[in-house]
Parts: sequence; C-alpha cells; structure tokens
Amino acid sequence: MTEILSSSSHDNSSKPARQAGLDLLRCVSMLMVVVLHYLDKGRLLPSLETPGFSAAEVTAWLLECCCIVAVNVYMFLSGYFLCTASFRPSRLIRLVLQVWMYSVCFGLLGALTGIMQETELDTHFLLTLFFPISMDHYWFLSAYVFLYVLLPFVGTAVQKMGKKQLQTAALLLLFVFSLEKSVLPVRLELDGKGYDCLWYLCVFVAAAYVRRFGVPFLEKKGRGIALYLLCVAAIFAATFGLRQVYLATGSLGRMLGMCLEYNHILPFLGAAGLFAAFRRLKLPKGCETFVCRIAPHTLGVYLLHENLGLRYTWQKWLGAGLLLGTGRGAGQDISALRLEASPVLLVGMVLAAALVVFAAGILVEMLRTGLVRRADRALCRTAPYRKLRGWVDGLDQRFQG
Repeated sequence: MTEILSSSSHDNSSKPARQAGLDLLRCVSMLMVVVLHYLDKGRLLPSLETPGFSAAEVTAWLLECCCIVAVNVYMFLSGYFLCTASFRPSRLIRLVLQVWMYSVCFGLLGALTGIMQETELDTHFLLTLFFPISMDHYWFLSAYVFLYVLLPFVGTAVQKMGKKQLQTAALLLLFVFSLEKSVLPVRLELDGKGYDCLWYLCVFVAAAYVRRFGVPFLEKKGRGIALYLLCVAAIFAATFGLRQVYLATGSLGRMLGMCLEYNHILPFLGAAGLFAAFRRLKLPKGCETFVCRIAPHTLGVYLLHENLGLRYTWQKWLGAGLLLGTGRGAGQDISALRLEASPVLLVGMVLAAALVVFAAGILVEMLRTGLVRRADRALCRTAPYRKLRGWVDGLDQRFQG
C-alpha cells in the first residue's frame, strides 16, 4: 500500500508480525490467478461443448480446476485479517489511490502505444480508467472496496457474535449463496457466480468464524491439503461428467462450467482446505524473510496484468499463441485454433508465464511504492498536505476504540 495520506503515527514497528505461511499462500494464490488468466485470455481453454479434446486440452482444464480456488483463497485471507481489524478511512484512501494509479497509468500506456487489444479507446474506456472502482475495472477490488466500507458494521457484528450465532450465520449464508446453486440442476436468477460483494461477504463471515473459533477437523496435519486435492478432483470429475452428458444428450448446456464458479461449494471448500494447509506452515528462516518481503506487493501483480491496457496482450507476449495448432476445419480463424502442444510443454509454458508476470508485478509495485514514499516525504514539507494528512488521521481516530 502507498504511504500517501497514511497516518504518520504508524511506523513499521507498530505493524503486527507477518504470518509466513499465509504470506506464502498469498503468493501462491496470485500465481494461480495469473494461470487462470493465461489459460482463459490466451485462448488455451477449449469450450466444454467441443468434442474430441486432445491430451493438452484436458491438461489445460485440469490446471483450471487446480487454480480455480485462488479467488476464494484471497477472499478468505481478507476476511481472516479484516474481521479483527478496525476500519480506517486512510487504508481505504490508500487502496483507492493504488488502484487509480495502475488503472490510469497502464491503461493510457496500453492505449497510446497501440499494444492494447480487444478493447476500444472510447468514452467508456476512459471512464473505466478514471473511475476504476465504480466502473468495475477490477471486479475483485470493486467487491473488496464495498466490503471494506461495510467493515464498521459486519466487522463489529462478527466480533460480538457467540460461537453458535456466528456458526449459524455462516452456514445460512453459505446455504443461500453457495450450496443451493451447487445442488440444483438449474440456473438461479440471482446467482452472481461469485463476482460480487455478496459472495465476498459470505467468505468473510466464514473466515471470521475460522479466525475466532477454528475448525477442529482441519487442524490435524494433512487434512487441509487432502480436502483441497479432493475438491480439485471432484471439480474436474463433475465438470467432465456434465460435459459427457451434454455431448451425449445435448442437455445441461448451461450447467457445464457450474463447478468452476467461485461461489460453488467445491471451490469454496477447496480454498478452505488450502488455507488450513498453509495456516500453520513453517518456512526456513531465509525463505520466510523473502516471502514476507514480497507478499505485501502481490496486489500489484493483479492490478498490472488485469489492466485493460494489457489484459488481452501479455498472453501473446509470453507464448500463448505458440501452443495453439491449426484450426480444425476452420482455416486459420483464431477462434477455431485448438491446443495441440504436448501436456508437458503446456504446463511448463503456463508456469513460466505465471512466474514472469508475478515477478514483473512485484517489481513494478515495489517501484511504485518507493516513488510514492518519496513523493509523500516531499509533500509533507507543504502545509496543505500536512493539513490533509491531519484531517485523515482525525477520520481514523473516529473509528478507534
């Protein structure tokens, strides 16, 4: 996060100790997010309605199933730490400024240099750049901001609830917004597929319960990772089972990707399992220091590679097109190209691309943070800025205690 408009009274010594296992999970989940976007926007995932998958295409979908828990993991991490935190307007301002800087700078860079693809340079595009939260430039951050605005209410509520109350509330939310859509063979009109603040709120409450009371079943070593692997296998089997039903009968076409939606019960349970596996993970000292150093910058990875100026471009830079073979009966139409690389090459390219994007995002965020910190020090010499910071500090104080 940036330092501009932050409270001057909070130095590094006052920050709580970082949890290396969860910091590593933050890094792993962001790598998973990059993998999801490389597969999807790199056109490496054939439609589930298409017959005759190659080995590489099956592998691509298996990678998708392994990584689909990533967004829920990030939501879980947010809820775990936010549920005991005080609402700070300064934190909200810093986050919005961070999002705005990425949105405008890299959006305009992509548009003006001509590298932007599949996006029109029009009024809607400019509005999206300059009002990224309201225009849903980054849907995850829009949901997070709206949840954070509600923190004075929901945070207080989950802290005051007893175990039975919070357990009942979490189960009720999960039933309404996850379990119901997971078992019914129909599409529910109010189902947002997990792309909204409501689902974020559900995961927040579940994470708050875990933070306060724990889940004894997942406390034993190995059970968390076992739950994650079981959910991945179930997502893959259910998805391809529905695909076989569709190919044989032509029915259930609208349900094909249901198990890969964020608010389906399987990705949620898989994320909870992965969280439990990393929560008590102990890292070697050198590795722990490195992970805790880069983890605070992982949001920059998302803000960089999902910017509209780069969103549909970086996959081609990192070789996604090289994995596609010729179109089957459709000439060279890019939409008809099929994945014909070997599964080993596919996995290697996907992981390499994810690591490159992750490293680039971390470096860019470190650079941005350093520049903003210098700007903050320079602006502190001016009376208007010092007055503004004092006003923000005053807002923070209203929500303390």
